[in-house]
Parts: sequence; C-alpha cells; structure tokens
Amino acid sequence: MKTTSKTKPPTNGPHQEYYKNGELAFTCTYKDNKKHGPGKFYFKNGQLRAAGKFKAGKMAGPWKWWRETGELWQTGGFDDNEKQTGPWTRYHRGGKVEDERNYLAGKQTGEWKTYDAKGKLIKTKTFKPKERS
Repeated sequence: MKTTSKTKPPTNGPHQEYYKNGELAFTCTYKDNKKHGPGKFYFKNGQLRAAGKFKAGKMAGPWKWWRETGELWQTGGFDDNEKQTGPWTRYHRGGKVEDERNYLAGKQTGEWKTYDAKGKLIKTKTFKPKERS
C-alpha cells in the first residue's frame, strides 16, 4: 500500500497518512516516537481495511481486517512482540467462516479447521507444540 505523507510522524501525538488521491490511508497515535494505541488502515475508496492497537510500535492485542466491500475478512490477535497469538478466524465472502486457527507466540498450535463456502467442515488438522531443544 503506497501512501504519501508530507509530514514526519510526531514524537508524541496523532498522525495521519494519505494516498496520492487524498484519501486517508492510515491513522494512529505516537508515543515516545513509536506507534501506540488505536490504529486504522483504509482502502483508497475510504473503506476501513484494518483496525487494532499498537504497543511500543508493534501490533498488539486483537485486530480486525475487512475486504474493500466492507465485509469482515479476518480477526486475530498479536502478543507484545507482534507474533500471532490466540484464535484467528477468516471469513468467506458472504460471512461464513472459512477457517479457524490458533497460534502461540507465532507458532501454529491446536486444532485448525477449514470450512467450505456453505459452512461445511472440510478439513481438520492438529498442531502440537514443538519441544525446544
């Protein structure tokens, strides 16, 4: 996603970036020179693309992503190191669940399920935590 921002992000305070067509592309707040707090990304048509929070410059906690049409596409979360953690869900166009996944510190874990566009379970795979050496 290419954006144009004529201003340098602030050390502290709100910040916005814009597409070349003038539409808002991204908005967040900076704290101690890093993204911190709520952040939102937008498509060129103005539709919300993603929303969540930043902590010390990294995506942290729950996030949501949408398609350009406004339909929910994916939900999931990040730990404080910006690694996927907890349940993640993706949706087919039309709103039915496409898959359900689980992560622990960025690693696949637990039962992953995949569904067809009508909501029928078509695949299940289990990931076991890998032992550390």
